[in-house]
Amino acid sequence: MKQSTKPTNQMDHQMHPDEWALRVDLAACYRLVALYGWSDLVFTHISAKLPTSVSEEEHQFLINPYGLMFDEITASSLVKVDMQCNKLDADNPHPVNPAGFVIHSAVHEARHEAGCVLHTHTRAGVAVSAQKEGVLPISQQSTFVLASLAYHDYEGVAIRDEEKLRLQKDLADANYLMLRNHGLLTVGKTIADAFLQMYTFENSCRIQVDALSGQNKAADLIAIDPQVLTGVAHAMKVQTGGLGGNFVWPSLIRKLDRENPGYDV
Repeated sequence: MKQSTKPTNQMDHQMHPDEWALRVDLAACYRLVALYGWSDLVFTHISAKLPTSVSEEEHQFLINPYGLMFDEITASSLVKVDMQCNKLDADNPHPVNPAGFVIHSAVHEARHEAGCVLHTHTRAGVAVSAQKEGVLPISQQSTFVLASLAYHDYEGVAIRDEEKLRLQKDLADANYLMLRNHGLLTVGKTIADAFLQMYTFENSCRIQVDALSGQNKAADLIAIDPQVLTGVAHAMKVQTGGLGGNFVWPSLIRKLDRENPGYDV
């Protein structure tokens, strides 16, 4: 988590430091998503659950102000909402998109340990989501995804609460969810975890699209031995020193500070 400065706006005197730290990390995540080319104009969301140290209410979240590009988002512009996406900070002038929060609320409702839910509509992600076999075991990146991957069939634009139960059933305890004909979603205990998982998910899809380009077919590709998947969780712990996304998050923050500062205000 970035050791951020305190807010200098009117929120300064009334905000819990844990909320401000979460806001800074979430704003950074939005800008990193834009920096890596995963944003879809003002659409899709990244939600972060507020810790119990901030509020006694269990289900409070931060989400993007609807209408801002991801590279414009700041810590203070993020909107606090409840499970129904009702605004909880009346002084915040920015609107929210309740319809766009349906998927996120479904995940947070079913997965209480989820600190962050990250959803994208990338070109490669949507392309693979439309392929019958989904993610293929053809890259090292794909092994991390396949070790915790679920699928949810497309039911139209996700604006109906009745879809939540089906999505929750499909997701179960997976950390990667492929929304068929729609996009990618990751569930992380922290913002850093969700981002690193999406980085891996997106690269798996990009590699697959490249591998299938030209005259190649799935049958022509070299598949990884299924037994390799059984050791993936241990391999990831070794690779990140047991820190998960927090292993790379400080370096990502330094990159963002160089290339798109100003998110932490």
